[in-house]
Amino acid sequence: MIVLIVGSIAAWAVNRYLIEHVQIADVSTYEATVRASTTTIPGAVATTAPPAPPTVTDSTYTYGATSISIRKVVTGTGADTVTYFIADVVLGNSSELRSAFAEDKFGTNIIANTSTIAKENNAIFAINGDYYGFRTSGILIRNGVIYRDKGTRQGLALYQDGTMSLYDETTTTAQELLAAGVWNTLSFGPGLLDNGEIVAGIEKVQIDTNIGNHSIQGNQPRTGIGMISTNHFVFVAVDGRSTGYSRGVTMTEFAQIFKDLGATVAYNLDGGGSTTMYFNGQVVNNPIGKHDERGISDILYIAEPATASAT
Repeated sequence: MIVLIVGSIAAWAVNRYLIEHVQIADVSTYEATVRASTTTIPGAVATTAPPAPPTVTDSTYTYGATSISIRKVVTGTGADTVTYFIADVVLGNSSELRSAFAEDKFGTNIIANTSTIAKENNAIFAINGDYYGFRTSGILIRNGVIYRDKGTRQGLALYQDGTMSLYDETTTTAQELLAAGVWNTLSFGPGLLDNGEIVAGIEKVQIDTNIGNHSIQGNQPRTGIGMISTNHFVFVAVDGRSTGYSRGVTMTEFAQIFKDLGATVAYNLDGGGSTTMYFNGQVVNNPIGKHDERGISDILYIAEPATASAT
């Protein structure tokens, strides 16, 4: 009897957390079809002529009104060393910040490296997202399209007007958010900053406390997004679990980084081995100090213009 029970649990776990379950096999086509019938892309304003080709260096990118600047920060020494990477991003319009799924499929347990998803979507910049495919709950709107509507936790809403805010998923619906102008939602957390202040209680929040899943508390590698002003965002990837290179940071320390950068709202995304920042064809950070990416289900990214040639 015990053997049968253990076997049943093992089979359930493999099916739930390892086997791919594809709900939408061609996300690009699906999104284009849905948006064509229900929404317009935010900020899509006709222009008389396209901007000059992008200007790209090892750490910067400029195309029209859009700019990206990457820098590395190292604090502390020895076992207390912390290494993190900041991307300061100004968007020409909010639709340039997009989401993409691994293998261009929607479902659970579908994964690929951040760099792989980024390259497949012609991204100049990308970070790992909220690993939506690990769970079946949360409100999920991506690129103006509803994928999931099961309010569970504190989420982040990015709006068509270039702003973002924390919200309680359990008090609204995906359709209400879409009607209010939400372009993307993220469902991980916790929220780090609200109205420029560190959110109380963030050291006690637990996310995905399943058997075998790492706690988000303590000193950890972390990925997050913050907003300084309309269409002005900062993305931070903190490396960790690598003594002498980077110990990682606590949730409060992570929030303080965003506060020091001038963010008014900030939100914690999937971290640990998932923490990855990508720019101009390369992984910027050093995941777990081993230069080894972990497969994830989704990214946030900014794409290069399809016909532009970098200079």
